[in-house]
Amino acid sequence: MAIRKILIVDDSPTERHVLNDMLTKAGYEVVASDNGEDAIQKAKSVRPDLILMDVVMPGLNGFQATRAISRDPDTRAIPIILCTSKSQETDKIWGMRQGARDYIVKPVRREELLAKIASAA
Repeated sequence: MAIRKILIVDDSPTERHVLNDMLTKAGYEVVASDNGEDAIQKAKSVRPDLILMDVVMPGLNGFQATRAISRDPDTRAIPIILCTSKSQETDKIWGMRQGARDYIVKPVRREELLAKIASAA
């Protein structure tokens, strides 16, 4: 499956802007969300090819939203890459158990991000 449309989920307007800029310059269509609840709805309505999910957000955090999306029959096929400042190995293991396909620690490097997106396809 070719990845063309990416949903960015991050409560930081700055992070959303930086990721949006990196991805649009690489030729991706970007949809943004600023919280976990909205991300679950957009995963169902927009049908992105991939989701970049922050973890630390108010309300439903990224781990909870990842678990909900990856366990829903309508959205479970959408790969999720957690994109977070949480750099502990235990965070990564927990994130993968929630259904994430991969894990990136902020600050995001463009080359690493694009390589992980390509390998998730």
